[in-house]
Amino acid sequence: MRPLDIQTTYQEMIERGLSPRTIRYTHAVLRSALRQALQWRLLLDNPVDGVKIPQHLRGEMRSLTVEQAQAFLKAALPTPHGPVVAVALTTGMRPSEYLALKWQDLDWSRQTVSVVRSVRRLDGRWCFSDTKRSRSRRPIRLQSWIVSLLRDLRTKASAQGSYSEAHDLVFRTPSGQPINADYLAKQFRSILDLAGVPRLRLYDLRHSAATIALAAGVSPKVVSEQLGHASTAFTWDTYAHVLPHMQDEAAARVEAMLFGAKA
Repeated sequence: MRPLDIQTTYQEMIERGLSPRTIRYTHAVLRSALRQALQWRLLLDNPVDGVKIPQHLRGEMRSLTVEQAQAFLKAALPTPHGPVVAVALTTGMRPSEYLALKWQDLDWSRQTVSVVRSVRRLDGRWCFSDTKRSRSRRPIRLQSWIVSLLRDLRTKASAQGSYSEAHDLVFRTPSGQPINADYLAKQFRSILDLAGVPRLRLYDLRHSAATIALAAGVSPKVVSEQLGHASTAFTWDTYAHVLPHMQDEAAARVEAMLFGAKA
């Protein structure tokens, strides 16, 4: 393996549309593995030295404001895909996670959903896989109106004779198959246009969930756990643009406690 080979691979990843963050993560994993190979004297030098990786572009991440999210939900809920995009916006799950949800993953009494698997389309077939990383396997507390929305969805599925607590997908096509993320993305763009808000990627609903929660004063640690991030530090770095607002509010509250002023 030569540095040129690695650089070529990174360039191919860029051309495939992968984000700079994904490439940097790949680089970090590869560098760690090759560093271990050096320690074991399997290599004379590390071929990743001198390889250039793309810089992080903050502009690649976009999110809805609170007002835009309200307009989006108003337009989305009457549509057939209202429940799935509402879950995406309020939980911050990845598309591969919420499209793999099964009814058995919901705890109605606790109003939580457990993220335990993901789904993807591979070679023309649907492939489900268990979530391996411990931080990705997580319970998420659902908002009360989302629970009501899902209850209605289950009632409709039961009336149609297609409900099964043990096996059925929460979000599915009429034939019982998982919803294709590319198809959902097209419907998502139509809803955005209907709501009169700027176009985003389907994945940006995850960023919207995080930024709205942080702006509302939710602890970064709680947001990190909900998103299944590897660490709270990663959450801080990713959503640093929201944090100054939180720090201003925190300073005002501490000042109010110390001097009796109104926050």
